[in-house]
Amino acid sequence: MENFTFYNPTKLVFGKGQMENLKTFIPAHSKNILIVYGGGSIKKNGVYDKVVEELTSLNLNIHELAGVEPNPRLATVKKGAEICKRENVDFILAVGGGSVIDCTKTISAAAKYDGDPWDFVTKKARPEDAVPFGTVLTLAATGSEMNAGAVITNWETNEKYGWGSPLLFPQFSILDPENTYTVPENQTVYGIVDMMTHIFEQYFHQPTYSPVQDRMCEGVLQSIIETAPKLLEDLESYDHRETILYAGTIALNGMLQMGYKGDWATHNIEHAVSAVYDIPHAGGLAILFPNWMKHNVEVNTERFKQLAVRVFHVDPAEKSDEQIALEGINELRKFWDSLGAPNRLADYDIDESKFDQIAEHAIFNGAFGNFHKLEKDDVLEILRKSL
Repeated sequence: MENFTFYNPTKLVFGKGQMENLKTFIPAHSKNILIVYGGGSIKKNGVYDKVVEELTSLNLNIHELAGVEPNPRLATVKKGAEICKRENVDFILAVGGGSVIDCTKTISAAAKYDGDPWDFVTKKARPEDAVPFGTVLTLAATGSEMNAGAVITNWETNEKYGWGSPLLFPQFSILDPENTYTVPENQTVYGIVDMMTHIFEQYFHQPTYSPVQDRMCEGVLQSIIETAPKLLEDLESYDHRETILYAGTIALNGMLQMGYKGDWATHNIEHAVSAVYDIPHAGGLAILFPNWMKHNVEVNTERFKQLAVRVFHVDPAEKSDEQIALEGINELRKFWDSLGAPNRLADYDIDESKFDQIAEHAIFNGAFGNFHKLEKDDVLEILRKSL
């Protein structure tokens, strides 16, 4: 493995009833707080009322930014930053899933910056300060509650990129599995796909000796695969919600990626797709990832074989390494199909007409991917296979 330094300052507050401790985590000096949330589901499931009750007891001036999109947009970030500057907001609370948290992270930096926050996303500038923030998670998926990364869409230019800074770690994240009970089946499936792809992105890397990390990745994947069908049969099972919620956090809080960079090419391609078509992020990943795997199976067949045998229990007897590897990829496809995940771009009425535009956005910074570098022709081939 490669040398590494691990750093994660986020306080993870996990379990039933932890919302009651929210007020104890708000910094004592806070006077003006901004609550950021999405389309209003937190008002239907009661989370909003609990949050406001806790914050009201602290005599804070409460401001709100509602309507964060599933693919959070630059325009919404700017609205949040304007509120922060106008109202002297000194703490932000994200209440929702990964999109709300990603938007909050970018708002926190934009509120301390005089320029266009898109400068951060496109690496033209680095934040030097940020408004502190915490999160109340209501959706198991992205892991954004315990990392320093964010993904933002510029709808005016049809661009969507990830960015990050050490300043973007939440001070705390409250994860109560009961807050995910009302997540509908399709969003639950998207979350499961998303966290699995995060693990795959890390599993496929160049350093050849990482036995501890491999087993950690494989173990979390197995737990997700075993739990997912049970959860879909009982969406209000505390045990299954708890397992999936924790798995989503572990999948992308940095613990699985110590000693290597991971690939992240498929996420890059999906960002380009959803920047143009505004489809669900995990829906795009469910379609693209098996095809990225097939495209790269010869790069390190042993790696794909290991995944097939250890995670998908493919019987290797009397089969070539490539046959085993491809069977594992097919088992992944079957598993996601069994959950009801999309498997073709046509499921979102996407055809080849904008493939060139998508590929150009994907290679914005040149060839990409740490497992195997992809060029524009590779992106186009993967997209065509995904039709």
